[in-house]
Amino acid sequence: MASASPTSLASQLSVYQQEMETELERILAFWSEKTLDHQNGGFVGQIDNTGAVNPEAPKGSILNARILWTFSAAYWHTRKEEYLTIATRAFDYLITSFLDTTHGGIYWMVDPKGQPLNTRKQIYALSFTIYGMSEFHLATQNEKALQVSQELFRWIEKNSFDPEQGGYLEAFSQTGELLEDLRLSEKDRNDPKTMNTHLHILEAYANLYRAWPDQQLGNQLRRLIEVFLEKIVDTSTGHLKLFFSRDWISSPNLISYGHDIEASWLLQEAAEVLGNEALLSRVKEVALTIANATSDALLPDGSLYHELNVDENHYDKHREWWVSAEAMVGFFNAFELTGSEEFLHWSLNAWQFAKTYFLDLEQGEWHWGVHDDYTLMSKEDKVGFWKCPYHNARACLEIIHRCKKELSRS
Repeated sequence: MASASPTSLASQLSVYQQEMETELERILAFWSEKTLDHQNGGFVGQIDNTGAVNPEAPKGSILNARILWTFSAAYWHTRKEEYLTIATRAFDYLITSFLDTTHGGIYWMVDPKGQPLNTRKQIYALSFTIYGMSEFHLATQNEKALQVSQELFRWIEKNSFDPEQGGYLEAFSQTGELLEDLRLSEKDRNDPKTMNTHLHILEAYANLYRAWPDQQLGNQLRRLIEVFLEKIVDTSTGHLKLFFSRDWISSPNLISYGHDIEASWLLQEAAEVLGNEALLSRVKEVALTIANATSDALLPDGSLYHELNVDENHYDKHREWWVSAEAMVGFFNAFELTGSEEFLHWSLNAWQFAKTYFLDLEQGEWHWGVHDDYTLMSKEDKVGFWKCPYHNARACLEIIHRCKKELSRS
């Protein structure tokens, strides 16, 4: 791809930044205006794709922690009081309804009134709560948020860390016993270790380290990065392995393109937070390897298929909102690493695909996804246990920040 002129590049970056600022406001307006549970507190558990609220839906810790992170980050970026109001609402609700003050940790699910419904301790959920709480602390200096983050970190290290094989085990009972059913969702394999949980412990620990540069936390964050470099990233393909036995034997042979491109920039961010130059140099090389491997799967429309079963050579061809959001950031990160405008082009194409197929300009927010023929996945939620403002709002914030940085150099 031919290099653009400096003026043309600056123009592209300026427009990209402006569009992200507009889209961030649009996403946050939806969550501020349509998701508050005025009857029971907190946020509603489900809104379908037509905009209909299900008042009887249970409420998930993942959704609430991601709302906390999103509005904390938005407040930190903009200093708009209305974002602080929503972040504080999410913080208060997590503390009062999800935090287990007896046994530690975070409940997986509560009922519509905020009473415990599923008290299992999924490390994925504890990680996202650390991510949200630490962001709230960074944005507001709220000491309770830092204290909760520290307690959750210690709970994970006490119960989930595997000192013999490295890495973290997936799920525990309310009182901390390892469960037989470890799955994050019904579609997942019942394996003791997964890439997905490790990725989100990584981002949580990196964010907490910004607020609390504790030696043990730093050591565990470094170990997590090394687990990715040595166990999770397949050096022969540049893709991530997804499911593992306790001693890191992986199966089946699946590729998740969204997780690949997300991990490429989150790994680099974690190494940057640690400030270990030798480790960061290794990670940057791997980040670029992952981004290049992901780019091989790009479709002409700028999107990525959801998954590939390598053994069966079978693609899951639907497209989901979060994959395009992560592609926007991951390819932009590769552009920053290399200066190659081809990566910028791929980031912009991912945004163009999202604009064309995901943005709901009538109801607000983004649709869940589209099928391979571009018809809407209309039965999927607009708000739900897994449908949240974190991927797309974070993409907006990341692109705004990165465009500003690049424009300041020109």
